[in-house]
Amino acid sequence: MKDTAWLSRTELLVGKENLQKLHNAHVLVVGMGGVGSFAAEFICRAGVGEMTIVDGDVVDPSNRNRQLPALATTHGQYKADIMAERLLAINPELKLHSIKEFITPEKVEEVLSVKYDYVVEAIDSITPKVTFITAAFAKGLRIVSSMGAGAKLDPTQLRVVDISKTYNCPFAQQIRKKLKEANIYKGIKVVFSPEEYIKESLMLTDGSNFKKSAYGTISYLPATFGACVASVAIRDLMND
Repeated sequence: MKDTAWLSRTELLVGKENLQKLHNAHVLVVGMGGVGSFAAEFICRAGVGEMTIVDGDVVDPSNRNRQLPALATTHGQYKADIMAERLLAINPELKLHSIKEFITPEKVEEVLSVKYDYVVEAIDSITPKVTFITAAFAKGLRIVSSMGAGAKLDPTQLRVVDISKTYNCPFAQQIRKKLKEANIYKGIKVVFSPEEYIKESLMLTDGSNFKKSAYGTISYLPATFGACVASVAIRDLMND
């Protein structure tokens, strides 16, 4: 590390040795939406030295209530491009790899062909998410996955558990069901909320990008999920 002054407060908290561990780490963050964009920023601001970010989507006006790259001035721009610029503005020394593609089932193996020290998964569509988690699990990668941040309001209820311990989360229920088909019943660390979900906030979508429905969201909940998944990755890396 050349310039460490901007990390002086972090070093004060975690110490020089842990700061070096973060600097030496390569973290993959998949999905630059409401959860992943905040997770990526928090990981970058913690001093992680190498990151790969993945997202093939562009900013839509409906993203502005919760997603970091979504502004009135960025409609139609690639989220990965916006986040890459932002992360490098935070840490110009960051070794950053940006993959501007959707995580289709076919793309998963290519993305996971690289060695990562930690994987943060924030995909919001069932099929790509399950395909990605299954492949990461098979490779023995350390991964933390975000469950559903929609249809809920209380950020104080978020928990970090094994996926087998999730409940009151329709998204997690679907993921568990699909993973069981791949004979995966536990062993995936996730962030979820047991808060009762607001069923009335469900809407159907056009089915593009493997997504047939979505729940309503509030500004702060996905960001809180992002903070939680980032904290899991950062703390686990320092505990190596």
